[in-house]
Amino acid sequence: MLAVDNLNVSYGAIRALHGVSLAVPQGGIVTLIGSNGAGKSTTLRTISGLIRPVSGSVTYEGERIDGLPAHRIVARGLCQVPEGRMVFANLSVRENLMMGAYLQRDPAVIRSERDYVFSVFPRLAEREKQLAGTLSGGEQQMLAIGRALMSRPKFLMLDEPSLGIAPLLVKAIFQQIVEINRSRGITILLVEQNANLALEIAAEGFVLETGRVILQDRSAVLRADPKVRSAYLGG
Repeated sequence: MLAVDNLNVSYGAIRALHGVSLAVPQGGIVTLIGSNGAGKSTTLRTISGLIRPVSGSVTYEGERIDGLPAHRIVARGLCQVPEGRMVFANLSVRENLMMGAYLQRDPAVIRSERDYVFSVFPRLAEREKQLAGTLSGGEQQMLAIGRALMSRPKFLMLDEPSLGIAPLLVKAIFQQIVEINRSRGITILLVEQNANLALEIAAEGFVLETGRVILQDRSAVLRADPKVRSAYLGG
């Protein structure tokens, strides 16, 4: 469904990605793991159209998208949940969700999507009129994912969904990520520093180090790899 081929990205004179290639099959969950500064978020932002690559290509559903603006990529069904959640703090939960539905024109579709989000994250239904800035970190992450779901994505990219969230809520959120994939068939590319959690729910993983893919394999193989265990899985 998504193919990234030999992607090179620079910030001025600094090269952030060096020939990154990866593929994500339709309906699957694939994870991108690596330490801080490895280039994980840069990869997602380039796929999303927020950063233009120096060279290389991004192909989505058989068509090149690396030259498209971000809003047109979202319109094609590829949506990103950004690192740090980036909710609209002064808007209510309901208003944040409506921002995610800005491409939708049918009120019935919007209602249906909102009902689905509330079924996935009942806490958001309980806090529908509450300002997003007053929610806990975990609830804001639920809202960020819910806002993305309002655009009816076919492909969802999640950037560090566990960052700054209480462990109990992290587990609940990851369970819902799996449920979203299973119930709606939404393809997921997950960037996550918690490699144990990421490899637990993903079928396949790519390991990034200083802007390069150094390993790629099935999650079970990566979890058993001594180098991966030592560097990312705590022993």
